Amino acid sequence: MLIQWFPGHMHKASKEIKAAMEHIDLMIEILDARIPFSSQNPTMATLRGDKPCIKVLSKCDLADESRTQIWQEYLEREQGVKTLAVAMSQPEKIKQLTALCHKLVPRLESRSKPLHALITGIPNVGKSTIINILAGRTIAKTGDEPAVTKHQQRIDLGEGLVLFDTPGVLWGNIENKNSGYRLAATGAIKDTAFTHENVAAFVADYLLQHYPDLLKARFQFDALPENEIELLNVIGKKRGCLKSGGKIDLDKVSKILIGELRSATLGRITLETPEVVEVELAELTIIRAEKAAKKLARKKRD
Repeated sequence: MLIQWFPGHMHKASKEIKAAMEHIDLMIEILDARIPFSSQNPTMATLRGDKPCIKVLSKCDLADESRTQIWQEYLEREQGVKTLAVAMSQPEKIKQLTALCHKLVPRLESRSKPLHALITGIPNVGKSTIINILAGRTIAKTGDEPAVTKHQQRIDLGEGLVLFDTPGVLWGNIENKNSGYRLAATGAIKDTAFTHENVAAFVADYLLQHYPDLLKARFQFDALPENEIELLNVIGKKRGCLKSGGKIDLDKVSKILIGELRSATLGRITLETPEVVEVELAELTIIRAEKAAKKLARKKRD
């Protein structure tokens, strides 16, 4: 099942970002440290061209620390960007962004013209909180729901730095279905736009493969369930998620598992690695090629 969520204000915001880029000196893209690849908007790389970019891996206190470091090294090596991993509880580290911006665009330091930075990110990634910390006051509205910010705004931070804040933007076609599941699991997609059972099954399968010890510790398993459906059923029994007749309420247990993932009650978890993503992208390339071949064959028959 492909998960898609692209409200009208996101389309408008994408057009505004494109129009603003000619006035921008560098881009700050906020990523979710739990899904550094899936939380990248693929259109942003095209829009920024060769302009410098800082990728901030936010919520790093919820992510697997060793995998955050792997992702930082991967992004800097493969994409030629600078990275900074931060938690929302680390205001002093977040404030390092100002100096890092000036370091990336040093030619502006001796001029009276301030440096213009576009700050962007997917919904519910912590962008507004980061802006408020940089500004030292509440400017951007924050919230636990995605799509709180709906309008672009210009914020003069002083110190020769002006931020252009944009609404949280997804993209119109999330081709990689696993990226859709990850975005939903971490709260970037509105909960009403997906089925919790499908997302929880994806998460359960991933946890069985990558974080079995965390599952054992959290749910006091002697032996792990064999598959994701069995895992959800066992958790449902332990948590009393039962319907009439003793059947497991999959919707209820799915929401519990997703909630505990988002809050890091399960532990610090990263839902993707560069190796996993590269396999998925290779499979997606094959699917695209097969679709193109079928389309060409139909045109020849017609």
